[in-house]
This record gives sequence, structure tokens and C-alpha cells, in this order.
Amino acid sequence: MQPKLILCLLINLRINKKRNSQPKCEIPFSVFKATLKGCVQMPLEQKDQMNLIKDILTNHSTDCCGSVSECEQLERLVKSLMVNTELDHNVKNVLEEVYSYSQHGANSSELDEHIESHQEQLGQWVSEIDQFS
Repeated sequence: MQPKLILCLLINLRINKKRNSQPKCEIPFSVFKATLKGCVQMPLEQKDQMNLIKDILTNHSTDCCGSVSECEQLERLVKSLMVNTELDHNVKNVLEEVYSYSQHGANSSELDEHIESHQEQLGQWVSEIDQFS
């Protein structure tokens, strides 16, 4: 497989989530595992990191549910972006709020309720990231 295709598979891998059901992966694990062999890790550019953050927040808003791993991914992305001294101050403020949201979500025993209680903020954060980045 070409590196571009592998990156697309990794970015587009989506877990279907429904209440009271097991997550179901759209890509068979054996195919996914095979794509990882020999995969070169490439750092994501700031634009790509922002897009991933927006995608996860949008999914949380749309699905009203999420996973601990998504919250942990948000934490890692925000940490990575916050070290950039050239990042717009307004974006940093939003990212701090997203970081707090993701930390509380990752540690919550009721993650879906946590996500539901932040529905208004999720859309607002996505809009603000679009506006300032």
C-alpha cells in the first residue's frame, strides 16, 4: 500500500457507535493491522491536527457519544499544538477549553453524559477554531 493510502486509512478509520451496542470497526482489523506493517510515522502539520480536533468534536456533537481514546487523542493533539508560540491567542483559549473537556471526558464514568452536557460548546469550539486558524 502507498503511504498516502495508509494515512487516509488511519485518518478515516471510524468507529460506529450506537448506544448499548459494541463499537464496530468499518475496516476489518486484519486489513488495518496489515497496513501498519512498515508504516512510517509522519508528524501531522498544524492544519491536519486542527482538522482532526474538529472532526472528533463534530463527531461528539453529531453522535452524542464518544470514546475514551478519542478524548485521549484530543489531549495529545492539543498538547502538541499548545507548544507552538505562533498560534493565535484566541485559538489557544479554545484549545485550553477543549483540553479540559477531553481530560474530564477521559476520566468520566459517564462519558456520553459528559458529551451531551457539552453539546453547545462543541459546535462553538469548532466554529472558533475555523474562525481563528
